[in-house]
Amino acid sequence: MTGMPEYGTTTRHRSLIGERLAGFVYGTIVVLAVLVAGARAFPNDAGRIAVMIVVTSGVLWVAHVYAHALAQSVANDARVSLAELRLIATREGSILEATVPPLAALLLAAFDLVSTDTAVWIAFGVGLVVLAVQGIVFARVERLRWPSTVLVVAANVGLGLVLVAVKVFLTH
Repeated sequence: MTGMPEYGTTTRHRSLIGERLAGFVYGTIVVLAVLVAGARAFPNDAGRIAVMIVVTSGVLWVAHVYAHALAQSVANDARVSLAELRLIATREGSILEATVPPLAALLLAAFDLVSTDTAVWIAFGVGLVVLAVQGIVFARVERLRWPSTVLVVAANVGLGLVLVAVKVFLTH
């Protein structure tokens, strides 16, 4: 026994971890994509970039909650209760939670602690680290060996690096 929590001990537990992980990966990639667009549109305004991230993520969260509520209603042939809607909203909340680390980096520029350009690069770095951690979590849940873990982490980070490449291409 290593003292670490045992991931995936039940089907329900695995399902919850998978759903939260999906929201975090999706949310992080959305944030990085908006960061690319925001840095292009507002190269000297970290506050506006942050607002773009919050608004975009918020709209996508509402869309996910709505879509999943519709799907559950159809699948169960019954209206979704308020309690079920709250559960869906909470589960999909990881999309919003994924905005926090990159937003923290952008706040550094909003408070004039670093330049907007530096804050954007810090936000990208933080986003890439989050994607790597999400890959590790997936690998742990799936009990992957280290070569497979490396591949999963590389795939996650690779998605983020594609967005970094797009940013570099668009702004240089």
